[in-house]
Amino acid sequence: MQSRIRPPSFSGRLHDVRTATVVGRLLGIAVAICFLTGLVSHLLQEPPGWLIGHLPTRPVSGYRITQGLHVISGIAAVPLLLVKLWTVYPRLFEWPPVRGVGHALERLSIAVLVAATILELFMGLLNTVQWYPWPFSFRSVHYALGWVIIGSLLVHLAVKAPQIAAHWRRPRPGAAPQVAAPQVAAPQGAAPQGAATGADDEQLVRADRRSLLVGLGVAVGTVTVVTAGQSVTPLAKLNLLAPRHPDNGEQGLPVNRTASAAGVDRKAVRSWRLSVGGPQGYELTLDQLRALPQHKATLPIACVEGWSKSAHWEGVRIKDLLERAGLPDGARLRVVSLQTRGAYRVTEMDRTYTRDDLTLLALRLNGEVLSPDHGYPARIIAPNRPGVLQTKWVTRLEVIPG
Repeated sequence: MQSRIRPPSFSGRLHDVRTATVVGRLLGIAVAICFLTGLVSHLLQEPPGWLIGHLPTRPVSGYRITQGLHVISGIAAVPLLLVKLWTVYPRLFEWPPVRGVGHALERLSIAVLVAATILELFMGLLNTVQWYPWPFSFRSVHYALGWVIIGSLLVHLAVKAPQIAAHWRRPRPGAAPQVAAPQVAAPQGAAPQGAATGADDEQLVRADRRSLLVGLGVAVGTVTVVTAGQSVTPLAKLNLLAPRHPDNGEQGLPVNRTASAAGVDRKAVRSWRLSVGGPQGYELTLDQLRALPQHKATLPIACVEGWSKSAHWEGVRIKDLLERAGLPDGARLRVVSLQTRGAYRVTEMDRTYTRDDLTLLALRLNGEVLSPDHGYPARIIAPNRPGVLQTKWVTRLEVIPG
């Protein structure tokens, strides 16, 4: 006689709606912070037309804060996502797997949400160590996946709104906990596995849930403390797992791309001139640039990988260079680097930056002449600006019409 194949059964008490709701709202907070701060980063790097001319330069550490929060919340979301998936994974074994068109669409939206979130976090973690084993643009795909996650999350919340509302708060005393997964293949005459059998079982579920949440809190707190030091200065000494330490690097500042990696050699630097466009365009040698009035600013470098560090810079104000070129009210600029390899050889700078007194063509860092890896002979430093746009080895400032 052929034996009947039974679906798997689950005996864990915490595969219930209340636990899934509690963990889900914590994960939702992390995802929301990560998405909103990522949106800020994208708008600063690729501003749409309506934002050009209005990019904020204050607070000066704005990008340092938002990008730090972006990476911190993304890392914190990893243990939250794992626990959330553990609470609901019995649903993967529902039988029958599809019970109609509506149910099929619901499962499809959940599959998209889970797959996109896992891929987003995985790509983000690899970005922090600057490892890109895929053939496509990280930034474009990462940005698109963020919108996919938010869209599928909104669909999921709309479908599950009644259950979420019913279990948002702690259940009343005596109320039986509800199980998120269908209980199948229970022995004949026995209570369904995971279901409440009375007040004692309810207390056990609450105790187990409390233990799970404490453990989850410890895991989230630990990964945050040992990685956040790359952007949160007071935690720098505890920065055990982050790929960057803010104090490690030439002249007290980390380096993402070296002069060698960018293809900037001694010959290119030896013949260096700064070309400034405008109605009265001109060129300057390094000695002539050093002879101009020098200004100092304390500004952070904040990179998309999550690390940041404030430093002392000295150089010529961009607004002074433009005024000399016949542009007293500033201008949108195209900044061109000597580098021959890698992205961001050419960047654009909004008028709000070129007008700002703190935006410098820096020649010195922390009291010393810029090292080759930090952009010698000259680099851009501006307030509230992504590190990838703080162009090194600057050789031309071209005015963008309009």
